[in-house]
Amino acid sequence: MGIRLAESADRSAVETIVSTAYEPYVQVIGARPLPLVADYGELISQGRVHVLENGEIDALIVLQAHEGVLLVENVAVRPDRQGRGLGRRLMAFAEFRARSLGLRALRLYTNEKMTSNIGLYKSLGYRETEREAIDGRHVVHMRKEL
Repeated sequence: MGIRLAESADRSAVETIVSTAYEPYVQVIGARPLPLVADYGELISQGRVHVLENGEIDALIVLQAHEGVLLVENVAVRPDRQGRGLGRRLMAFAEFRARSLGLRALRLYTNEKMTSNIGLYKSLGYRETEREAIDGRHVVHMRKEL
């Protein structure tokens, strides 16, 4: 399995993974999660999407250097590949990427109702820094110092 920068030809696979990974959360949070409304063509062209593949794309991560930290905007794993450590592998890649860019920390946000995600991020060393309401969504901000 390798992680590489997504290419324009990967757009359909990326959008399918995001859709199938996040669609179950629509009922849980009562709104469409922000990754479902992102423009993946634009994100790919900006070099912000990395994919994990093993013959086909199994997962992805969207990263952006911002204000001295690396923002993890989205991590999505194909539902039939979940539970195999792919999300953890992508999060480790994000740490590697942050260090290679000379950044001192990683930051992310998730919906407060995505409790399993919050638990995962805490187990990876992230700490909660703030909670806020954004466009009717209740967001938990988290950060990990490197």
